[in-house]
Amino acid sequence: MERCEEMGTSISKSRIVACSAQELQDGDRQLLEVDGVDIALLNVAGSYYAFRNKCPHQGVSMIYGAVCGTQLPSNPQEYIYGRHNELIACPLHGWEFDMKTGKSLFAPDQVSIKAYEIAEEAGEIVLYLDREPKEVCRREFVCFSR
Repeated sequence: MERCEEMGTSISKSRIVACSAQELQDGDRQLLEVDGVDIALLNVAGSYYAFRNKCPHQGVSMIYGAVCGTQLPSNPQEYIYGRHNELIACPLHGWEFDMKTGKSLFAPDQVSIKAYEIAEEAGEIVLYLDREPKEVCRREFVCFSR
């Protein structure tokens, strides 16, 4: 099920009101389709992230990926965990991406997912794009666990 609407008064150039802040509370995920491109919206501990919902490796839907951290560079025999809740892992092969920049951890200059600017403004979740879209759809997706 999806709800689509032709864009008109709800956006100014490159600014989309994606949903209300009440609809994207801590731990929630939403899927937005903009001109045929799926964009995942996440609220992780009060921080908002938006990125293309497609892993560049095999096209898997990133909205189902685990939000995680990673092992940081350290000395031999030393293990340091960091970047908690800053990364999302592809649910198929575990490729990790920085949710803010979209860059992969293993090859940041070569592999990435498109990340979008997102903010909460006056109780609304706002997404900023490089261009004005023609059509925006809120899409349903199956949430396996909460």
